[in-house]
Amino acid sequence: MTDDPAPEIGSVHVLIDPDRVRVVLTGEIDASTSPDLTLAATEALATGSRIEIDCRYVTFMDSTGVAFLARLAARSSWRVQLLHPPAMIRFLLETVRISELLDIVEIPETSDESSSPDGGLPA
Repeated sequence: MTDDPAPEIGSVHVLIDPDRVRVVLTGEIDASTSPDLTLAATEALATGSRIEIDCRYVTFMDSTGVAFLARLAARSSWRVQLLHPPAMIRFLLETVRISELLDIVEIPETSDESSSPDGGLPA
């Protein structure tokens, strides 16, 4: 028997606000989340608004997630903001050399943001 924790299933949520779109990524962002990432990119880009990617709860990301971020960065009229990226995501983006296409933002958390995965953005 192994004590390895079960992998965290990845999830993708798109929250649309009048002046921005926040895409919240959680768990493992890999090939299993590809359809959700494609839909999220389509929805986010269709708004024409600023796009924020909240990835503080991502535990793993492979090339599927990198391609999603690159697609948004290439197609958005605005610079895409990556909120609270864990060190492994920063390393991954620097390794594949797309970190300069995104703005990395560390926003001080308020009590509302720290308690909800959507960062306090109204649904």
